[in-house]
Amino acid sequence: MHNRRWLGVGRSSLTDSGAAAIAAVSEARSGPDPKLLIVFAAITHDTAAVLAGVAQAAPGVPVIGCTTHGEIGVGGPADGTVTVAAMGGAGLDIAICAAEHVSGRQADAGYEVAGCIRDVSLPHKVLMLLTDGLVRDQESIVRGCYRALGAGTPLFGGAAADGWRMSGAYLFKDGQVLTDAVIGAAIASEAPIAVGVGHGYRTVGQPMIVTRAADGRVLTLDDRPALDVYLERVNAPPEAYTDPSAFTAYVLPRPLGVQRRSGVEARNLSTEVDLEGRSIGGGGAIDPGGLTWVMTGDEESILDAVDTVCQDTLERLEGNEPIGMLTFSCAALRAVLGDDGIRRECERLQRWAGTMPFAGFYTYGEIARNHGIDGFHNQTLAVLALS
Repeated sequence: MHNRRWLGVGRSSLTDSGAAAIAAVSEARSGPDPKLLIVFAAITHDTAAVLAGVAQAAPGVPVIGCTTHGEIGVGGPADGTVTVAAMGGAGLDIAICAAEHVSGRQADAGYEVAGCIRDVSLPHKVLMLLTDGLVRDQESIVRGCYRALGAGTPLFGGAAADGWRMSGAYLFKDGQVLTDAVIGAAIASEAPIAVGVGHGYRTVGQPMIVTRAADGRVLTLDDRPALDVYLERVNAPPEAYTDPSAFTAYVLPRPLGVQRRSGVEARNLSTEVDLEGRSIGGGGAIDPGGLTWVMTGDEESILDAVDTVCQDTLERLEGNEPIGMLTFSCAALRAVLGDDGIRRECERLQRWAGTMPFAGFYTYGEIARNHGIDGFHNQTLAVLALS
């Protein structure tokens, strides 16, 4: 524990949702003056009971959180748990807020929640975001935050998940369970806070130009139906053109690469299937005129990216001793890696964490931005480190 600031992690696999929350919070509260609890709960839990248990274990402490596609923490990946990260101490200042009814006004919702940064005063700041993973055009939320904050405040966060059910992901703010919402937490510290992000995919072949796009979907690439162009480029089997499950299975490890100023971003296409309209989408809007690529990767390249992201994040602490990390990985990466692969992913995280705690979840999209207007990612690892 740092002499002024601390981060603690607790996890419970109890099936009783309230009891699991109480146990996880009790373990996570490892220091004085708790300022924030971040709850990652399996979709199988009773969300109201989870929040009741959290309130019982830590009355009056601000709470944010969400449902997951699996929980990350010391001891490896898990399903069915309540995992809690707690932070506090005299050297931290935290403010939280939420925006509801986000669909159709994503940018305005991002602008609203970014306003909580005005309520913290310590010199090193980050805006943490939790979003409803079933809301489209998540990039507009990030752009709304950028409009409010400019380039000076880094962003970190993730999109709530529901275990691939695609029927309802949930956000938590204090005693409330929210959908179609965004939660912002302004975290300020007297010491540096660092954000890192990266993926293990590489581009293949020549770029494709987005010639038509609307409503968060790419309609045509190189003036032809986007889905057909993409499937041709990845040498997809015939069944992927007509069978949604075959399409999903084949494209999961082959994301679409999108050119950004900071490099080529990976965009997951596996959950946004449009075999009738022959369009593609997933993760975030891609503007007309943008350059895209087919991308590929494997377990080795994905796990190597874990090392790169962790090293980069910890180096951004400018030599200050880290006290803990939040680690958000993608549900699509989990599907690509499989159970053995995500266990090795957590082993890599543990190696970088050493004795310090870390926790997070498998998301429907990751948020990380140190510069530039864009910050919503797919099939990446996003890491926040506190010192």
